[in-house]
Amino acid sequence: MSIPLSKDLADEPADPYLWLEEIHSDAALAWAAERSEETESTFASAQRTALEARLRGILDDPDRLVVPSRHGDWMYDLWRDMANPRGLWRRTPRAAFAAGAPDWQVLLDIDALGHAEDTAWSFGRALHGPVGTPRVLLQLSPDGGDATVLREFDLDAMAFVVPGADPADSPFALALHKSHVAWIDRDILLVASALDGGGVTDSGYPLSARVWHRGTPLAEASVVIEGTPSDVGVFVSVDRTGDRATAHVEVAHDFFHSEGWVWDTATIDGFASATPTRINAPEDARVAVHGELVAIRTTTPWQVAGQTHAGGTLLVGPLTTVTGGDGEDLRVVFAPASTAVLETWAWTRSRLVITVLDQVQSSIRSLDPLDDWRAHPLDLGMGDDDLFSASVVTLDADHDDELWVVVRGFLTPPTLIVTDAATPAPRIVARARAAFDTAGLTASQHWATSADGTQIPYFEVGPRDRVGTLPVLMNGYGGFEHALTPEYSALVGAAWLEPGRVYVVANIRGGGEFGPAWHLAALRGHRHRAYEDFAAVARDLVRRGVSTSEQIGCHGRSNGGLLVGNMLTSFPDDFGAIVCGVPLLDMRRYTRLSAGASWIAEYGDPDDPADWAFIQTFSPYHLIDANRPYPPSLIYAATSDDRVGPVQARKMAARLMADTEAEVHYLEPSDGGHAGTIDNAATAALHATIYAFLDRTLSRPATTPSPR
Repeated sequence: MSIPLSKDLADEPADPYLWLEEIHSDAALAWAAERSEETESTFASAQRTALEARLRGILDDPDRLVVPSRHGDWMYDLWRDMANPRGLWRRTPRAAFAAGAPDWQVLLDIDALGHAEDTAWSFGRALHGPVGTPRVLLQLSPDGGDATVLREFDLDAMAFVVPGADPADSPFALALHKSHVAWIDRDILLVASALDGGGVTDSGYPLSARVWHRGTPLAEASVVIEGTPSDVGVFVSVDRTGDRATAHVEVAHDFFHSEGWVWDTATIDGFASATPTRINAPEDARVAVHGELVAIRTTTPWQVAGQTHAGGTLLVGPLTTVTGGDGEDLRVVFAPASTAVLETWAWTRSRLVITVLDQVQSSIRSLDPLDDWRAHPLDLGMGDDDLFSASVVTLDADHDDELWVVVRGFLTPPTLIVTDAATPAPRIVARARAAFDTAGLTASQHWATSADGTQIPYFEVGPRDRVGTLPVLMNGYGGFEHALTPEYSALVGAAWLEPGRVYVVANIRGGGEFGPAWHLAALRGHRHRAYEDFAAVARDLVRRGVSTSEQIGCHGRSNGGLLVGNMLTSFPDDFGAIVCGVPLLDMRRYTRLSAGASWIAEYGDPDDPADWAFIQTFSPYHLIDANRPYPPSLIYAATSDDRVGPVQARKMAARLMADTEAEVHYLEPSDGGHAGTIDNAATAALHATIYAFLDRTLSRPATTPSPR
């Protein structure tokens, strides 16, 4: 439903496309369907059909790498293929999987469930209960969106828990909403939900956290923490390290600032008298509890116990030092360097494992608290014939120090390695089959100079012996401290690299490639730096003779959609084609649409005149100039996207079509949520259309006029 402009925006020019904000209105859906049909018809060809079939084959490859999640002696996976498009949730004994001979046991057929209930369910996630219990909370989405239902599943019975004669064993269940839950014990949950009077914030997330006992109505659950409507939301977790269970509730005031409270669940009888203790840490820090310890990663400099710690520092100490003490027992276990920054951290049974980015390539280190937190690099055998990244994909700190790690490069298929954080002995368990021919290709890192003189790194993948200029596809993000690292993209490789073209990943400011400072450098009023960085990379490709501006296309999604939307409207001369996915584009009304209010800390508040003064400089919807030529664009969204929503994409396409002579194409599948697609078939179809669009637009001679 469309929300009217507030009084302070009443003098804004009328928006003739507000009707497209009525997401499910007949008129808006008909418009989206007609535009989508036009786009599919425009790019229909035997070549596109063949590409779609190949991409579908890659996605459905029966021998593709399985990256499971571990829980005790079992490894879990959601398997999708042509026969099971929504997936089979399954498990195999850990020992069998580690030996390379998994014996899969299907727990839930998502397609069969959908047919039985006449709802096309999409699997969200599985929240396993405490050690020793067979219960799991499953989150299922009816359309691929963020909102899910919650159902309790019994692993022993391999079935959903149903009401029985004993009310004390009635199942936990929640209706459709953006709820967050965590197990306290088998019969008690910590729940943040807007359902049954829980309330919702302006951003659409839960307003309060409650302790919910099995067999009782959620409405009667005790409220332990409550936020305000202007907060982003309330989020919950429970750390169950060893015999201790510590509840952790965060009230996110905005996307980067929150307050946290903890309490030992064992000290409270039924939680009716829960008295959480506030964690004394900066609101912009990241905080995680692990048993009797707490880890705090700073974002901006923090002065505590007479010392100042730079942004990006990781400190560890007793939880009590930040609940009842002055922080003097905190210990620095990682300090950032000029190019080396902390990306993630995780605990095994006896070690702290950190992933470090150095020049945007990753390494993993194991820290021993009994050895003065000394860091020991884990050699994963990545070699030096590609640019690599590594990530810890699963572990079980309740059991041991075992680590499951995936290593991949731009030209190296993902490899699953198992090792031990305490006694490293890396062993390859499985490696993905190559999805495209890499003969003659090479990956390299380069640096462009942005408008303010800052050096911006970017990765380039393409022919080793390039002759002349080639079409280039650029990718970027530049927001929310999210880093883009080397990645094996099977679809990009098959559709773009294998035919002999160039793929570029730009590590622009706003991301996390060089820690929090890299992100803060392009926040709010400094947003222009991210866009100048991306344009600088495109121009550097021209300067180096890799390509020409007419041959350079770019593709971005979500915040990356806002990025490429700004390339379209502010840097149109630097690009030959724009692919803009599930994007933010109308920055005047973004806070009134879907979950937009939660991102004010990133972009600014358009209702504040001082903020709007800079926001309007990067609001693509408002920067459209009827007298300016624009490169061809393909804009796509999903009707079911409940995070960004399809309306900004709709309005941008409609305005471009009506007010300019630009070539504009629009796609809007009904399902898929913010991911844009919901299964392998839809993913293959979307990408086949994207590459058909890029093939046609970037291979045109520069003198060929663009059609309407």
